[in-house]
Amino acid sequence: MAQAEADTAAGTRLRPADAALHHEVGLFLYHEAAVLDAHEYDEWLALFTPDIDYRMPTRYNRLAREQGQATASEGDLAHFEDDLAGLRERVDRIRSGFAWAEAPPSRTRHLVTNVRVWHGTDDSLEVESHFLLYRTRIEVDVEVLAGARHDTLVPGGPHGWLIRRRYILLDQTTTVNLSVML
Repeated sequence: MAQAEADTAAGTRLRPADAALHHEVGLFLYHEAAVLDAHEYDEWLALFTPDIDYRMPTRYNRLAREQGQATASEGDLAHFEDDLAGLRERVDRIRSGFAWAEAPPSRTRHLVTNVRVWHGTDDSLEVESHFLLYRTRIEVDVEVLAGARHDTLVPGGPHGWLIRRRYILLDQTTTVNLSVML
């Protein structure tokens, strides 16, 4: 559900960001994509608040009348449901050399688009974006992942913002490998 739709359903209306703030947030998200593609994981982890809530629920194929059940509920099966310690563990596993899905390391290209920004109820921002992740490893392992991200950003960090919450909706219901960061 789009942020604006969720706001209307909740009876509130968030104020859209002006062009300058929208541009600033876009640059922040593009920086994050570049950091991930360069495998600069310490810098990536520094983009999160200590209380980060990082989730990607599983998706299911459902009939039109069952679309309310197409995404796993909180606490149900999820691809990711991490806090900062969990994200660090994932990074440490990749760096260990024992993560078979990342030996040799994947080459990735994170594309971020359709960025929309609203002022939150406090000094936070609510951000929606779409992503396309191209991942290749060895000669024949190629995967393209697409989806949407719903982020809550708060002021701070060396790039002006920190991610306090990330909710990822992958368009695919199945994938070969989720060893890379989204």
